[in-house]
Amino acid sequence: MPIDSEYFDSSGHNDALSGGVKMIPIQTPNGVFHVWTKRVGNNPKIRLLLLHGGPGCTHEYFEAFDSYLPGAGIEYYYYDQLGSAYSDQPDAPELWDLPRFVEEVEQVRQALKLDADSFFLLGHSWGGILATEYALKYQQNLKGLIISNMVASIPIYNEYANKVLKPAMEQTALAEIERLEAAGEFDNPRYEELLMQHFYVDHVLRMPLDQWPDPVKRGFAGLNKKIYIPMQGPSEMGASGKLADWDRIADLPKINVPTLAIGAGYDTMEPAQMEKIAANVKQGRYLFCPKGSHMSIYDDQEIYMAGVIQFLLDVDAGGFS
Repeated sequence: MPIDSEYFDSSGHNDALSGGVKMIPIQTPNGVFHVWTKRVGNNPKIRLLLLHGGPGCTHEYFEAFDSYLPGAGIEYYYYDQLGSAYSDQPDAPELWDLPRFVEEVEQVRQALKLDADSFFLLGHSWGGILATEYALKYQQNLKGLIISNMVASIPIYNEYANKVLKPAMEQTALAEIERLEAAGEFDNPRYEELLMQHFYVDHVLRMPLDQWPDPVKRGFAGLNKKIYIPMQGPSEMGASGKLADWDRIADLPKINVPTLAIGAGYDTMEPAQMEKIAANVKQGRYLFCPKGSHMSIYDDQEIYMAGVIQFLLDVDAGGFS
């Protein structure tokens, strides 16, 4: 059986011999750093780059894809954004900026030789913001776009949390959470305990904490708070950092590549707002995970994975609608 030439880079390096891992140099205003990527599979027509959440989380929770995408013949790439997990982690607050992250994704795309004949981009949570911004600037490089568990407006995300999710919480616990936030006690173990027990198990991952999958635990444990807190804020109950005013609803009609938006019934964000993404881009499809939360990759996994795979195959076959 002939070896696909795509396994070799321009220097003749065999990507398969490195287990698919490639460290990619990234030019930043602070100099060159390196980010970690790992290729799984071989399909020159469907190549899916995964953008993890956070900011500052890790690729690890995407390991759920290992049970589904290889069997569907899909090539995909794990990728730790700068500051995360296996990538360089410079102590440089000025680098934690949305436009710079967009340029980082473009440099990764170029290094991996992904183009509009094959390149699909999936962004989950914060990765969905990043994927949206990338598409608005570089959609000529895309074959398809997946925005997973992310709305197109942070103010609307915050409004939903304040008007719907917080009133439904146990109010004594909410009052204590808000007191700790006001005091800046984000590293207080009690703060994390309250969030986990009264919010995360309902809206981030709907499983008892002792049953959370190992890839999710590793992803959360590896969170770089030096990126997460300045950009997102201290918790998933809303955004209060640099991203607090991010809103791209008016720009969605500019996205003309096939786009899948994924929402879930118990997400931290209103599912109807994720459905609106599909309705407002030029070529949209909506996938609803009724039993899922923000991590519907796990708590409504069969629907999630089937929808993602079908979208990729349909776009590749020219049958997307």
